[in-house]
Amino acid sequence: MNKPKMASEKGVPSNSRVQILLTQLEKMTGDSMVRDPEMARQITSKLLHLIQTQGKRSRKINTTRDIQTILNILCILSELLTLGKGRRVGVFVSKGGTAVLLRILINANKEFHPNEELMLHLHSLLAKVGPKDRKLGVKARLTGALHVTINLIKKNLQNVKLVLPCLQVLRVYSANLVNAIALGKSGAIDMMFKIVAPYSKKNASLIKVAVDALVALLKSKTNARRTVEGGYVPTLLALYLDWHRNDTWHRHTVIRKGLLGCLRNVTNIKLGRRAFTKADGMRILYNSSTECLSVRTLDPLVNASSLIMRKCFPKNRLPLPTIKSAFHYQLEHVLASGPVAQLYSQPPGVDDVVDESDDNEDTEADTENDTENEEDEKDCRSLNDDIEKDINKLNPQKIPSRPYEELKVYEKFFMELSQDFQGFNFGSSTTSSSAQSAQPIVVPTAQVPSPNHVTARSTEDVCDSSAPTPALRPLQLDASDFAKGPNKNEEAHNQPDEVGEGAVLEVPDTAQLLPLHDLDLYVEMVKGTKSVPSYTEVAYPDYFGHVAPTYREPLLERLYGVQRSKIFQDIERLIHPNDIMDKVVYDLDIPSCPVIGSDGESLRFNSQFESGNLRKAIQIRKYEYDLILNSDINSNHHHQWFYFEVSGMRVGTTYRFNIINCEKSNSQFNYGMQPLMYSVQEAISGRPCWVRTGTDICYYKNHFARSSIATGGQKGKSYYTMSFSTAFSHKDDVCYFSYHYPYTYSSLKMHLSKLEALRAPEIYLREDVLCETLGGNSCPLLTVTAMPESNSSDHICQFRNRPLIFLSARVHPGETNASWVMKGTLEFLMGPSLLAATLRESYIFKIVPMLNPDGVINGNHRCSLSGEDLNRQWQNPNPELHPTIYHTKSLLQYLAHTQRAPLVFCDYHGHSRKKNVFMYGCSLKETIWQSNISTASNDIEEDLAYRALPKILSQIAPAFSMASCSFVVERSKESTARVVVWREIGVQRSYTMESTVCGCDQGKYKGFQIGTRELEEMGAQFCVALLRLKRMTGIHSHQHLLDLESDLIGTHCPTTYVMDEDEPSFLEAVDYSAESNDEDTEVDLGAAAAAASATTDTGEVPELLSDSENNRDAWKSEPVTSSQ
Repeated sequence: MNKPKMASEKGVPSNSRVQILLTQLEKMTGDSMVRDPEMARQITSKLLHLIQTQGKRSRKINTTRDIQTILNILCILSELLTLGKGRRVGVFVSKGGTAVLLRILINANKEFHPNEELMLHLHSLLAKVGPKDRKLGVKARLTGALHVTINLIKKNLQNVKLVLPCLQVLRVYSANLVNAIALGKSGAIDMMFKIVAPYSKKNASLIKVAVDALVALLKSKTNARRTVEGGYVPTLLALYLDWHRNDTWHRHTVIRKGLLGCLRNVTNIKLGRRAFTKADGMRILYNSSTECLSVRTLDPLVNASSLIMRKCFPKNRLPLPTIKSAFHYQLEHVLASGPVAQLYSQPPGVDDVVDESDDNEDTEADTENDTENEEDEKDCRSLNDDIEKDINKLNPQKIPSRPYEELKVYEKFFMELSQDFQGFNFGSSTTSSSAQSAQPIVVPTAQVPSPNHVTARSTEDVCDSSAPTPALRPLQLDASDFAKGPNKNEEAHNQPDEVGEGAVLEVPDTAQLLPLHDLDLYVEMVKGTKSVPSYTEVAYPDYFGHVAPTYREPLLERLYGVQRSKIFQDIERLIHPNDIMDKVVYDLDIPSCPVIGSDGESLRFNSQFESGNLRKAIQIRKYEYDLILNSDINSNHHHQWFYFEVSGMRVGTTYRFNIINCEKSNSQFNYGMQPLMYSVQEAISGRPCWVRTGTDICYYKNHFARSSIATGGQKGKSYYTMSFSTAFSHKDDVCYFSYHYPYTYSSLKMHLSKLEALRAPEIYLREDVLCETLGGNSCPLLTVTAMPESNSSDHICQFRNRPLIFLSARVHPGETNASWVMKGTLEFLMGPSLLAATLRESYIFKIVPMLNPDGVINGNHRCSLSGEDLNRQWQNPNPELHPTIYHTKSLLQYLAHTQRAPLVFCDYHGHSRKKNVFMYGCSLKETIWQSNISTASNDIEEDLAYRALPKILSQIAPAFSMASCSFVVERSKESTARVVVWREIGVQRSYTMESTVCGCDQGKYKGFQIGTRELEEMGAQFCVALLRLKRMTGIHSHQHLLDLESDLIGTHCPTTYVMDEDEPSFLEAVDYSAESNDEDTEVDLGAAAAAASATTDTGEVPELLSDSENNRDAWKSEPVTSSQ
């Protein structure tokens, strides 16, 4: 074929030139194009050049009357854009192609009878390029193309060929919310319901596009309201049911999912939810979803139906007379403002209201693939806003907030700093630091009592045929229940040297299971404990004690479909209300008789013992119970900690328990964590231990509405359900369930008493009463160090000049893991090992092992009897409302005034939504890095010593994760112990150490749930880390810090704001963010630490973790609030 001569075409009009080129293209067959591709390329390039030049010359193509020419051009463009895929479409859009097409569309519509073929090609091309042009919706609205398209559809409803591309364009237009509202006003909703028809194989493609367009239109609340007012909700349900019944081969699931999408958008408004419920939508979707469960490929339909049903489930209030605590403690002094004052000012009956607000209704976060973590999303948006940006506040300053005359009274708690030890015979083994003389140590055994050790509580219980056997009745604080067994005190071992170390981490044979647990001593301690409900019972686990299992318990692998199955069972309650028993079997709001009389068909519950928390139990089905937790005293929320007793079970039967008033938006129960169970029968048989239990565990949002009064004014919040199932192995057993390993205040007192009794003469141990709590319980303060070698002036001087370490724990009662870590620390400190002796000689330890005794005793999760979080009171503690914080801070202020500020301050905590053990510290420089402060971080000098202790822990403690640590100062944490001690006392190494309640995802314990062995080991290894820190800050301290800074610069351990959730998404969506090693002095320390903290299998030595093992990936950005 001869090449066209452009010279001869110069005099030809533009349209004629286009026609010539089109004719040449038509003459070229497929074979000729293959033989001469260059010719085809030239023709098409010239044609494109003409189109472009015509566009530049006032876009004459827009006004041309040559319809055939325009059609040919549109066909060529369509072919070119189809072959070119996305890149060519992008170029076309960038050159203004969509604007040209819209103008052609407007001009063509001005004709009295618009050309149908032209409209078809224009809309086909717009549907193809539209998704690539983000501004197409705006352009269409401004040019008037919206009305052209919708009018064309209305006039040609029976013309499937034309309507299909028009609907495709309409779907693109509707992605713009303003367009969707405008189209709704133009009658688009009514028009769409004329197109969307019942099941038909003939027009399935058209219906699919129409349904997709309708989904886009209904994202507008205005259009959703039009749909409801037009009576189309029953129509949508009927259409979905028709397609569900007839699509037996599941070839049109996209249409079915689209119809569900329409229902989802309509039910985003309250009016739509009411219409859905009135049209029996719950039953329709429930039945259709149940039929789909057996087909895995239909899971998207099941999940979408589930979300709609849950959204439309009627919001109910909790079945409680009040959301305030069932226990009442009247405060004599209440601050003028704050949540407690608001609580006291509320009239009866208005503390729990169901909010009918439509706030948050439009959020699309209520999908299972999203997390429903509204709080976390809010945290993510305000992440940098929470970081402290005031340089003046970031600069630590020792603030003498109180005159020394006021603080001098605290001198009595530091007798070791002035004691001269005159009169002490340091060469005698009978000399001690206390008034008691050190007699030969007799370690009482902890053998488990036989069944007849516990006698009947009363004659009424004996007459009750449904009661458990006499050995398993609740323990009462009277003489009969705690009669000594035969020769109980005669069984002892005179081996003091072996006990000290074995008590820390080893679990030997049964005779030495619990060398630091004494049954009778525990009862005596309980008798001296004061509780608001005046408890008279003792829980068996606290009485018998707990022995850590010799095996590790793996994280539970979550089975697919568990959450969905539980949600469907909840929906059944509404659909089949007659199947629900709704029988109250336990109720603390009936003080005279909380345990409702049992007919033998129901479980019996109890939580009336120290640290117990269960307010109400309701039998829903024969083997299913809803459980409601008690609020913290003088509060109307903080539901997480639970600890209760169950009896009257049937062996081999699976029971389901639903704790229905949880508050946090996500939980480690979704990521492998299990609750704990303690079997009394197992304990009596010689296995007294808490074990992880439960299957089908999940945590999800439920239909119980939280009152805005309890959420700080936020409306639309719901409670969450933690559901698990379990079976019992023993008849007539009494079992206990707990959120985490319980550790009561009485256990602490018993533990301290045993440590004092077992103390070696070379150990300086003093226990003072720091203060009394609101509830009248004493807050112990411990001083631990080594006795001076003699009373010579040199030895006394060395004794007094030892650096101080200040430790505290359990400010939050529900964080029991903090007490187990503290237990490991105390037992290591009091142990006979060389490491422990060296540590005592290096430091003076001041320890407040339980900052919130009242909260622990009364089963609170976070607050004290004042109804406030004590770890938010450090800036200005009230001596009457927050005595333990006030006096602990005063101790630190006294030390600051006397120039003896602690070298290290660490507050032990537990974390409920992250794995591993990690630290929060304070760094000026790292805070500035994470903020937008204009000050250059290079201009700020800061000692990196604050990172040394966490880095050491990451090397020697298998459960510790350096990657999870954060050293950023947040505004929301300004009143916590960590920040106040850093800022006001001037302690650079001020930390919060967080221990997981779940398990580990790194290191030796990866894939396992954490137990008391690992927690106690962590406490012991914290001590070993302090010893290494001492050696680092000794003679070669400056070189060590230089090495540390160099190592930190070269490592990948994040220095960023790490407060994130650490979990990946499940296959099933969940409802709902170094120093150098001195080989000469440090090489053997890690091995010695492992030997001293032998919580692993016998002979197993934890390896030192290298830097590379600590350079883990940063946590995923699902922000989570700190538990501080």
